[in-house]
Amino acid sequence: MDDSVEIKSILEAALLVAGEPLSAAQLAKLFDPPLEQDAIRRLLEEIRDAWAARSVELTQVASGWRFRAKPELQPYLDRLTPEKPPRYSRAAMETLAIIAYQQPVTRGDIESIRGVAVSTYIIKTLEDRQWIEVVGHRETPGRPALYATTKQFLDDLNLRSLSELPPLAQLDNSQLLELPDAPAKAAEAEFALASPILATPASASADLAASAGDAGRDAPESNPTFH
Repeated sequence: MDDSVEIKSILEAALLVAGEPLSAAQLAKLFDPPLEQDAIRRLLEEIRDAWAARSVELTQVASGWRFRAKPELQPYLDRLTPEKPPRYSRAAMETLAIIAYQQPVTRGDIESIRGVAVSTYIIKTLEDRQWIEVVGHRETPGRPALYATTKQFLDDLNLRSLSELPPLAQLDNSQLLELPDAPAKAAEAEFALASPILATPASASADLAASAGDAGRDAPESNPTFH
């Protein structure tokens, strides 16, 4: 197929009906023979530009490309689904934030930062939501599991990589374990959610940064208690 207009129509149709992001490699297989992935990416960028002025936009996330409503329209669309989105406790959000910013980490690392013991329920909740996963084991006695965030976590925050998380500019590093290098780029705008994750319309990325900061500042020095 040499007609770029027809190719872009096929790409648009595939992305509009897909229930999840599609990578350039997946989209290339729509054609016989498969198109070069570089050509697919170039056409996707053209599609993104063509849709820029519409109410729906093409965005790239960790797992690939997808269409979504523009963030400013989400409050109106939420009225179509009156059921309340799931709420997550502050403890769960702090745990998620620590994993996101310091991964890979063990439960012991998280407990050292938060100053309280991490319940198994919180870890399971984040695993069931497919936001975190075990990526290995630390070579220390007991070989504790190492947790990291998933592509699903990035997709739900509409991020392509962890470098797009906002930096922990106001975090008190003295109360944390050794931090990795801060993300290379700060998020210039709020990242809207692709699915209802938090019960508030505030930026989830900013919430994660705040949760990580709160975890570091609020960690008590007394004996840990379950939270």
